Amino acid sequence: MKNDRVTVLGAGLAGCEAAFQLAERGIAVSLVEMRPLRRSPAHKTDLFGELVCSNSLRSDRLQNGAGLLKEEMRRMGSLIVSSADETRVPAGGALAVDRQGFARLVTERIRNHPNITVVEAEAETLPEPPAIVATGPLTDGALLQSIEAFLGEGLHFYDAAAPVVTKESLDMSRVFEASRYDRGGSDYLNCAMTREEYFAFVHALVAAETAELHAFETPKVFEGCMPVEVMAKRGDMTLAFGPLKPVGLYDPRMEERPFAVVQLRQDDAAGTLYNIVGFQTNLKFGEQRRVFGMIPGLQNAEFVRYGVMHRNTFLNSPGKLDPWYQVKAREGLYFAGQITGVEGYIESAASGMVAGIDLAHKLLGRPRVDFTARTALGALGHYVSGYSGKDFQPMNISFGIIEGISNPPRNKQERYTRIAERSLEWIGKIVKDCK
Repeated sequence: MKNDRVTVLGAGLAGCEAAFQLAERGIAVSLVEMRPLRRSPAHKTDLFGELVCSNSLRSDRLQNGAGLLKEEMRRMGSLIVSSADETRVPAGGALAVDRQGFARLVTERIRNHPNITVVEAEAETLPEPPAIVATGPLTDGALLQSIEAFLGEGLHFYDAAAPVVTKESLDMSRVFEASRYDRGGSDYLNCAMTREEYFAFVHALVAAETAELHAFETPKVFEGCMPVEVMAKRGDMTLAFGPLKPVGLYDPRMEERPFAVVQLRQDDAAGTLYNIVGFQTNLKFGEQRRVFGMIPGLQNAEFVRYGVMHRNTFLNSPGKLDPWYQVKAREGLYFAGQITGVEGYIESAASGMVAGIDLAHKLLGRPRVDFTARTALGALGHYVSGYSGKDFQPMNISFGIIEGISNPPRNKQERYTRIAERSLEWIGKIVKDCK
């Protein structure tokens, strides 16, 4: 690698985290972002690190894979996690953020970093190493063709976003404030449904019209972000055991536990906007108003953003990337983010962190950081690079892909606690060794 200036393509979560990790280690970075020249179908602003689907980075508990991953990243000096911590909004046991405030903070920190130069341009070919490609799951056009020509045909699946409504438009006489199991106080707005209301809603949802997809596209929906109408078609009780489960929620105005509960999560710092949790959808906009208006409290809801569905592209990464997301066939060329097959906001940022740190160490002549599959950060890279099944699919972080422990306790929470303690001890050693 002749050039020590690193090219990073894409100013999403992964690209910004990768650029920041490189820059913090004294490496000059050219961060190439196509906005404002061109926006993807899912983006609404020109801010870096824009959160498209939801404002939640999921659980903050160490006994949850996403919570452990965020804590590891905190201790490693993550741009994305620190920005989320500073712009968080109430969400029970989850880390949710003011969507606009978060993106503005990430943009400010990237643009003001002395080692990062932002280049407003649309990349059409793979960059020469050293480089990190973090163009996201909507990568298309000439760049996608260049990637496929080098690595082979990409895979794809469909992702969906949930709608956002204004709080002032809700009928608060039908809404109660609470968090499931009282974790975090009254951080969610909850719409309780009777048995009759639930089944009427499900039957209307199943029969509702969806937006048309392009004729050449064959839907392959990712399980972790499935449209609510697709989920409902699996059976009348699917939603009641899924995003509408009433467990841990009690409406003080009802004598019995609700049959089902729709939750709304705060979407901005002011508490004026709320997204409908678990309601990713591809329904036509008019159908969203009609069907979601059947939810108690939402009959006159004002939608500031409707749910949308879009195609996501990811690489057939196993065997082509190593656990640090470097292309095995080209030293110094990395991929990061959802295009690698990690799924989720925090997972995308984590891959950018690992790729950025590894490339920085390569350029500085330092040993590679061995995160190992015993940490959440390392387990993601090992999954993406080493999956041995026949049908590689995007993966959220979970304890299921983190290396287990010897003599594990039978109690799951105790087992996860011990795994988390071991992981954070290893991260502590990494932080100490990298100083």
